[in-house]
Amino acid sequence: MNKRLFLKGIALTGIGLPLSGHAIGNWIRKYEEEPASRLASDEDFWSGIRGGYKLKPDYINLENGYYNFLPEEILESFIKHVRDVNYQGSYYMRTVQFDNKKNIAAKLAGLAGCSPEELIITRNTTESLDLIIGGVHWNAGDEAVMAEQDYGSMLEMFKLVAEKHGVVNKIISIPNHPSSDEEIVNLYANAITSRTRLLMVSHMINITGQILPVRKICDMAHSKGVEVMVDGAHSFAHFQFSIADLHCDYFGASLHKWLSVPLGAGILYVKKENIGKIWPLLAEGNRPKDDIGRLNHIGTHPAHTDLAINNALDYYARIGAERKEARLAFLQQYWTGKVRNLPGVIVNTPAAPGRSCGIANAGIKDMKPSLLAETLLKNYRIYTVAIDYANVQGCRITPNIYTTPQELDVLVNALTALGKAAS
Repeated sequence: MNKRLFLKGIALTGIGLPLSGHAIGNWIRKYEEEPASRLASDEDFWSGIRGGYKLKPDYINLENGYYNFLPEEILESFIKHVRDVNYQGSYYMRTVQFDNKKNIAAKLAGLAGCSPEELIITRNTTESLDLIIGGVHWNAGDEAVMAEQDYGSMLEMFKLVAEKHGVVNKIISIPNHPSSDEEIVNLYANAITSRTRLLMVSHMINITGQILPVRKICDMAHSKGVEVMVDGAHSFAHFQFSIADLHCDYFGASLHKWLSVPLGAGILYVKKENIGKIWPLLAEGNRPKDDIGRLNHIGTHPAHTDLAINNALDYYARIGAERKEARLAFLQQYWTGKVRNLPGVIVNTPAAPGRSCGIANAGIKDMKPSLLAETLLKNYRIYTVAIDYANVQGCRITPNIYTTPQELDVLVNALTALGKAAS
């Protein structure tokens, strides 16, 4: 590998003392008048944001999609919340924790674009969506529609309800490079019958970063009397949208991904008129059937994580949703634009505008993804994840806002060399 280029990247990793939240705030204010489209490629601006992270120098982290670890200001606030809850003990847990959680959920609902009466804080996307899959009043012979590219935990839950209730699961496959929205919508439409009860769709496919036309899918499904559940694990706080605009019935997301909340927090949206239709995972007393809180009983849980959501929301607002989306899209297009047409390199993410944002996937001809991931880490000090299923063979690349073009150049050089050797 090009060690000089790697060492240059390491010099930019921010292993010194990270900037404080106050310093980051002052830094951002200097650029308030700059449009997001221009700031997306302004490395002076983003170097200041990078200064708020403590980055491990051992490798270039291009696997932020699993866990978007915290900038130091959120981490320090989280540690303070741990201390505060521990200091107050049972007093906190028996008094204000419930009001605090409700207020934080309302703040999340504001960002999500839904009513506070339709959103609860869960522990992750899997819990949120599996609660719906397991909570539907299924009858033998009912059908559910999903894609093989959907997240494995939800597919496994559908297998469980098939065994438990006799549900028939109909699985489609999403092309990596669709010709149009209509091609995708028609795939789902053709799988629906008079027995279909629920359709699951990924807002952003986790293994490729492809963004699906969720509103068109929802409108089509509703015209056929079918409810739609959206997996928003990778869309929430990644790019801008409103749940209300999606026209979905259910929506789940993990907050430890693109919102940079500590591990252990997610959201579940349930359209108001659907709340009473869902069986809770755990019994929750005598709440009214249309109270979404009846779906939220999980027993004692880490309340300090809930408190840190406020800090993550404040950080996200300070960075700016438009600025963040533009930066992530720029970084993805920066590296994919350099390798998309190279010999031996296969990009599994569509290039068309609006069909992707920060996540993309690339593979090498005739090279197992596991070997590609191993080679990238061992020879180029790039950490990523191998994907080898559902018509996708490659490594998922997920930069974050602190990632630099210089780091992505290391990836480009690696893929270029490996592709050349394979062609």
